[in-house]
Order: sequence, then C-alpha cells, then structure tokens
Amino acid sequence: MTRNHPHISRRTALRTVAGAALMSVAGCLNDNGGSGTPGDGTTSPDGKGPLTRIAVEGTTLVVELSGEADIDQVNLIQPNGELFGKRDVAAGAQQVSFEIGTAYAPGEYRVLALKGEETVVETTTELRPEIQIQDVGLYRNNPDKPWDEVYGESETDRIKNGEAFVTVENTGSGPEAITELIFSGDVPNPIENPRGNGMHETDRVVVSPGETADLFSSSFPFGTETEDGMGCSPDGNSGQFTVIVETGVGGNQVSSTYNVQYTGSDDMTDCEVTITEV
Repeated sequence: MTRNHPHISRRTALRTVAGAALMSVAGCLNDNGGSGTPGDGTTSPDGKGPLTRIAVEGTTLVVELSGEADIDQVNLIQPNGELFGKRDVAAGAQQVSFEIGTAYAPGEYRVLALKGEETVVETTTELRPEIQIQDVGLYRNNPDKPWDEVYGESETDRIKNGEAFVTVENTGSGPEAITELIFSGDVPNPIENPRGNGMHETDRVVVSPGETADLFSSSFPFGTETEDGMGCSPDGNSGQFTVIVETGVGGNQVSSTYNVQYTGSDDMTDCEVTITEV
C-alpha cells in the first residue's frame, strides 16, 4: 500500500520504462466563454471556444487554440492569484506554451484568453502530481531490467545483487521531481539518511503525468548485512521493509511496505529473496 506523508527533502535516479508523455488536463469555462468542458477536459463543449485543449507535455503546459480564435494574448494565473506568465498570440497561431518545470505550486490554475484588455474566455486546469509506488525488485529476481547499463558490467555482480529498483507512476495532472529514495526496516543495509539521495547518479528524477519510471538505488540496501539489518539464513528470516520516495513539487514522502523472506544461505550473495506486497 502506498502512503503519502507531509515532508520534503532532496534528490533521485531513474529509468523511464513506460508512460504517456502527454497528459491532458483542463477545467470549466466560465460565463465569459460559455458552458463547462466535457468530462475529459480536452475541448470546449460546443467546439467554438478559442481554447480547444490544455495539456501537460513533459514539464510544459500547452494551450491549443482554435483556427478561428480572435485573441492576442493568453495569461496563466497561479493558485495564489499571481500571474505565472503571459504569451502573445500571433495571427494564425495554433498553440502557446508555458514551461512550468518542477518548481511550480500545485493547485488550480486559470487560463485567460484576451483580446486587448478584455477577457474573451477563462478556463481552469488542475496541476497536481500524484506519485504512487508500483513495484520493487532485485537483480536476481528481475534480470531483464537494464542493470548492466545502470551499474556497469562485472564478473561478480556484487553491486547489482545489492541494489534494487523501485517503479513509480505519476497518476496526477502535473510533473513531479523525485528527490530521494530510502529503504528502511528489514533489509540487510537499512539507511534512513543515505549518502547523496539514495539514487544512482542523479540528483532528481522528473516524472511527467502518466509516466512510469524505474528508480535505481545507490545505498546498497540488499548488500552486506549490517548491525541494524536483517540478513539471510539457511532456515529463513522473515520481516517487512518500507520503500520511501520523497517528492519536490508535492512536498511529500510516499511510502510502500513489503513482506520479505531471506532463505537458503548464510550469505546474501547466494540468498533467495522473496518480496511480496503487505
């Protein structure tokens, strides 16, 4: 089960595995521009409004315009009412865009289409990321992941055997920056404050709406057993561990807890590790 906790911290590491690079978002037109938008929020309901679609592409908010749009400016207003940015609309332009990055305030944004100083139409769109942990795994159980590309090839596979991947998905409507990866509880090497950010060779991972990404660890959570960790035994050791990812935009700790069993050896190198959801 994935949980969100209010908190904020630092950075991360990634591997994109799947996901839509495009996530459509939008809201309702007010009385200046007509009735509300349809359920998917991608077009004006009557097909006649100057703003036909609002979407997040990567870290950019794209506003698409109708061919008959008689406007000369589009403004983006932040949730606090302050102007985020404004874009002039050239004759015949089909879209304008705003680079929102990963330092924006999540919430409801207003998009205003203007002709001169008059607001022709106004619509709202929600920009709010939502990170969920989908999976966690090890090299010995998931050899098809690009381990050699991430950690490099070796004869012993020591590093790959001690690291882990965590799959996350952004099910929200705004881009998110993952800033840290933590393993706590019953792993061989639990580190709640990993050196750097606990992610392999990156300071953060940007996950766009609809995107799924693999985060690769750097804290060696399943490596050599430490004094505070749980290791392997021929008869088996069982416990639970928690994966925590920290987010920059949402300012949350997102966590998921798993059951784990170590069996078949005294050494983690030859250990059979079974991970299941709680």
